[in-house]
Amino acid sequence: MRFVRYTDGTTPAWGLELEQTIHALSDLPWGEPSLNDLANPSYRSHVAARIENGASTQIDPTAVSLLAPVPQPGKIVCCGLNYHDHAQEQGETVPDSPMLFGKAPTAVTNPADPIVHPDPEGPPQVDYEVELAVVVGDTISSVDEADAYDHIAGYTVLNDVSERTAQNEDGQFFRGKSYDTFAPMGPRLVTGDDIDPNALDVELRVDGETKQSSNTEQFIFDVGELVAYISEAMTLRPGDVISTGTPGGVGIFRDPVEVLEPGQTVEAEIEGIGTLRNPVVGR
Repeated sequence: MRFVRYTDGTTPAWGLELEQTIHALSDLPWGEPSLNDLANPSYRSHVAARIENGASTQIDPTAVSLLAPVPQPGKIVCCGLNYHDHAQEQGETVPDSPMLFGKAPTAVTNPADPIVHPDPEGPPQVDYEVELAVVVGDTISSVDEADAYDHIAGYTVLNDVSERTAQNEDGQFFRGKSYDTFAPMGPRLVTGDDIDPNALDVELRVDGETKQSSNTEQFIFDVGELVAYISEAMTLRPGDVISTGTPGGVGIFRDPVEVLEPGQTVEAEIEGIGTLRNPVVGR
């Protein structure tokens, strides 16, 4: 199922997207859903039945603005070097276990909202990274790989925008990954009964030119392995986001280097989920 979080300029709301129409979920007896609801097959079944019977308001998608599915994640856990082709472009050995780092939740921004370049005239090098993001739907700890998928609310697109100068200066990732607006997310949240997260085409374009193109079959650690591994170390809660890594083609490893500049538009697209489009602007 394809869920969207949207606004008509008033209160944000959840809807189910069907055939280019948004069906308002607030009209249903259960009201606005939680992420735990979206992870529940029984809830999804009840929603489908109600909407089939015409029990919800229909909304024209062009009359609303889509919002990030999770505006304030409890935490964003990212996995570095998780595509075979990305490891190859860096000349890195395939890791034996996931390489994890954090990204500040305050970096999240909506589809169509700008990515703000911190200093177009200075040393920052702002890079793009298309990533499949996993949105946790339950509280989980030490979950098995096979059971991990039962606790996922859905999947979305995340552009793991990165400031490479800060990343290199600090010797770790947190500051360079966490500037405000450096985690565009959306445009929708798609449940696992509609897609196989480990077999999706992923692509990123800058001003219409393809920079990254791969498939999540290139994962070194698939979604189940990542969720299980992370949950061994920390409790995951509804609304936590796991960003699963990026494929080859990032700007910093191109020859010559290609980084983002104000005036450009970035489109991060994942099969079955859609295109996350954001302009780049100066501060």
